[in-house]
Amino acid sequence: MTTPEARPVRIAVQLQPQHADYGQIRDAVLRAEDLGVDVVFNWDHFYPLTGDLDGKHFECWTMLGAWAEQTERVEIGALVTGNGYRNPDLLADMARTVDHISGGRLILGIGAGWNEKDYDQFGYEFGTAGSRIAALAEALPRIRRRTAVGNPAPTRDVPLLIGGGGEKKMLRLVAEHADIWHSFGDAETLQRKSAILDEHGADVGRDTSTLVERSVGVDGPPSETGDAILAAGATLLTIGVNGPDYDLSTAAQWIAWRDERR
Repeated sequence: MTTPEARPVRIAVQLQPQHADYGQIRDAVLRAEDLGVDVVFNWDHFYPLTGDLDGKHFECWTMLGAWAEQTERVEIGALVTGNGYRNPDLLADMARTVDHISGGRLILGIGAGWNEKDYDQFGYEFGTAGSRIAALAEALPRIRRRTAVGNPAPTRDVPLLIGGGGEKKMLRLVAEHADIWHSFGDAETLQRKSAILDEHGADVGRDTSTLVERSVGVDGPPSETGDAILAAGATLLTIGVNGPDYDLSTAAQWIAWRDERR
């Protein structure tokens, strides 16, 4: 893994798979790759999170398999997979398969899960925040083990992205397992929690300052927040884009800002 100083700034879009027909999503993926983004994410929910909460929506991992065939250059992944929705060994095998379909461009994003409606409507036990984090802690080694015995093996060490900001438990899991940490909040929050992550890294014997890339969601033009986010240590910056229109104009501004720094 490269050091933060050597790691390039990357721009991602999260194409939120809600309120759109699939043809509109397919078109948005093509436009995003042509625009020059580095990563295209979706999310792992079963219902929209904004607008009509019973509106149009599509499933995450089925979609990633389609994106793996459709795209040629961009990395793809979920921001993030809900751990509670799939057996961890099954998820690992799904990830291995999409890794091969994409030619080695998958990022395996995962989190503890939080949206109660998803759990209730699909028959999963919601539990508590603590029980969901404990389940994630149990799942991560299983995912690693299952990936290691897959035949054929993955085309590369599939990067593991963990999303979450809990300072005692989630950041500990990030320190133990992640290649990429997705943070939620502004530059000040990122910087503070990044320091806590590095404390956990020291405790578990990983140099997380160099081994774990910092990822964060951004909005608005880069002139407002870009330099501060970069100074706080993030190099993977994601713009959320909603259906059905999937307006990529803000992403285009961030791509131009990225290119000025390369």
